[in-house]
Amino acid sequence: MMRQYELVERVQRYKPDVNEALLNKAYVYAMQKHGHQKRASGDPYFSHPLEVAAILTDMRLDESTIAVALLHDTIEDTTATRQEIDELFGPDIGALVEGLTKLKKLDLVSTKAAQAENLRKLLLAIADDVRVLLVKLADRLHNMRTLDVMRPDKRLRIAEETMDIYAPLAGRMGMQEMREELEELAFRYINPEAYQAVTERLKELTERNKGVISEIEEALAKKFEEQKIKAEVKSRQKKPWSVFRKMETKALSFEQLSDIFGFRVLVDNVEDCYRALGVIHSTWPMVPGRFKDYISTPKQNDYRSIHTTIVGPSRQRVELQIRTREMDFVAEYGVAAHTIYKDFGSKTRAEGHQISKDTNAYAWLRRTIEALAEGDNPEDFLENTKLELFQDQVFCFTPKGRLIALPRGATPIDFAYAVHTDIGDTCVGAKINGRIMPLMTELKNGDEVEIIRSKAQVPPAAWESIVVTGKARSAIRRATRNAIRKQYSGLGARILERAFERAGKPFSKELLKPVLHRLARKEVEDVLASVGRGELTSQDVLRAVYPDYKDERVTQNQSAREEGWFNLRNAAGMLFKLPGRLGRKGKGKDTPSGSDNALPIRGINSDLPVRFAPEGAVPGDRIVGILQPGQGITIYPIQSPALVAYDDKPELWIDVRWDIDENMKERFPARIAVVAINEPGSLAEIAQVIAANDANIHQLSMTRTAPDFTEMDFELEVWDLKHLTRLISQLKEIDCVSDVRRVHG
Repeated sequence: MMRQYELVERVQRYKPDVNEALLNKAYVYAMQKHGHQKRASGDPYFSHPLEVAAILTDMRLDESTIAVALLHDTIEDTTATRQEIDELFGPDIGALVEGLTKLKKLDLVSTKAAQAENLRKLLLAIADDVRVLLVKLADRLHNMRTLDVMRPDKRLRIAEETMDIYAPLAGRMGMQEMREELEELAFRYINPEAYQAVTERLKELTERNKGVISEIEEALAKKFEEQKIKAEVKSRQKKPWSVFRKMETKALSFEQLSDIFGFRVLVDNVEDCYRALGVIHSTWPMVPGRFKDYISTPKQNDYRSIHTTIVGPSRQRVELQIRTREMDFVAEYGVAAHTIYKDFGSKTRAEGHQISKDTNAYAWLRRTIEALAEGDNPEDFLENTKLELFQDQVFCFTPKGRLIALPRGATPIDFAYAVHTDIGDTCVGAKINGRIMPLMTELKNGDEVEIIRSKAQVPPAAWESIVVTGKARSAIRRATRNAIRKQYSGLGARILERAFERAGKPFSKELLKPVLHRLARKEVEDVLASVGRGELTSQDVLRAVYPDYKDERVTQNQSAREEGWFNLRNAAGMLFKLPGRLGRKGKGKDTPSGSDNALPIRGINSDLPVRFAPEGAVPGDRIVGILQPGQGITIYPIQSPALVAYDDKPELWIDVRWDIDENMKERFPARIAVVAINEPGSLAEIAQVIAANDANIHQLSMTRTAPDFTEMDFELEVWDLKHLTRLISQLKEIDCVSDVRRVHG
């Protein structure tokens, strides 16, 4: 276990004016508070916060952050209080320790919603002070290093959460070294067989290629020396998880991977980066399509470097990264690199400072926090954030030259939402590099994208399956919810207008504002939508607005009400045609089995009686015949849920299809369910539309589903599927109709 003076010395190496008193006080306080507590491994518990502090010293963080690391478990696991820590170490350190304590209570979760809440709290805490993230990641890293002592099920759960959230979050914030170690440790427990196999192959490859690696390093160093470029060349090997992921995603074998070994060229300044690139490309041929300049267009996590691949001295592919030493430091430590004093060769930072909130990493964080404020449910938030955490990037431009960074696989719809939510919501088309292209086109690096807009546009729900960014997906879901809410709100307004009119009372939206608290709703639109959905009755709203109102109709009994509906039906009887069979040649369920009539269906040549299933079928439906011994053959539409009962009886299935004679017009059975406002005249309106569309009502049943709604089950006779679809579409347009759907089974 690291001693007190050793911790101080570690910080002094990079910060000579370290506040020794603060570190000593935090060390002693944490050691005393944790006392004789033990970890699952049997080690003293204090060894954990001490190791977390040591990890942060490797990242060269200031003494305040190191002190927080020492204290981060004291409020949670000891008798320490926030007030006590404030008094001893100041309110800033106290706030950080308390924030980490709240986050720890949500660790090792098993449900998606709880895991999402954990991520929400973590991101919100980072927004206030990024040191929360640095301590949290160091805490997770040490826990992963000591995961062997946990139960297998707990190990797997922690490893999966690390791979899902903490490793990609470290990468998104630019902390590549931390990310790689977290991924490797998690990979070891999530897929131990694959980890072992890849690790062994990498070890064999390293031994076999020692000479080649040295040869390439020497050749590069010699070329730079000849051109008087001060450069350091270092070889590196891909990590096991990175190798395994590439093999899986690109369906490659281990032997097909060409970039297991790479080389990093470190120089003093940006000018030397491009000089070194010129030397490399003028000496060895470049592999086309393998050049990326992240210096001129940095990644969202502030990563800057030049990537290129050449055919090297021994005729093998060599992957190179060229960057300054400062860029290399930022690439390894990400946002943490902004918190320290650091001498980068000839240039020294004028001052140490907390992380700039103008960095690209913080820009991503701000966008993610905006998604929190927009009220997505926890599962959606977690899913969308994971999407952005895992994706690599492409860089596209607006017509005015603004750079937009997007995940790989992004579409013009993602681009539109990345520019602004309003632009995404009104997007109807896109020009890519001056040409009109489909909205599902995958964008490439350097594309110029111009969005075509229309104020009449509402984003279709189907877009959700096309986009890849969390922001676009959240906005589309929100727009869909708002559109549905608007429909229900309009229906609710019509219900209330008619209910108030029947009661002889005036109605306006303004009248609802003073009684929102009585109806347990925050806004007038909430009341209208609730009435439209049937969650709130018109009578409840009426009584809330006019407490003295009494409905005289409640004295009418249910039978009278039913008689009223019956009379209404008879009054509309002129619109009905109620035959006992399905048209001239059709055979319905009431047709005698011995009838000479035959269904116009191919595939049935026997004398067995044939009938439709209760839900009916119409030309245009895919159909199947089921042989029912002793009863004949029943025709079902292929989507009928009743067919599940015959899944394990293939011998009963008969392949049939329609054989329609266009000159012999006949109707076929179909069932629809209509949910309508419960008021006089509704049935007549519906019957008129059915009659106007040349459909026939064979049977009707009604069920009261709520005080304001009635569900009507119609057995219809229609010509074909197009006829039925047109009828359903027109029924949906009736003001008194809330919903129409075809009934299967």
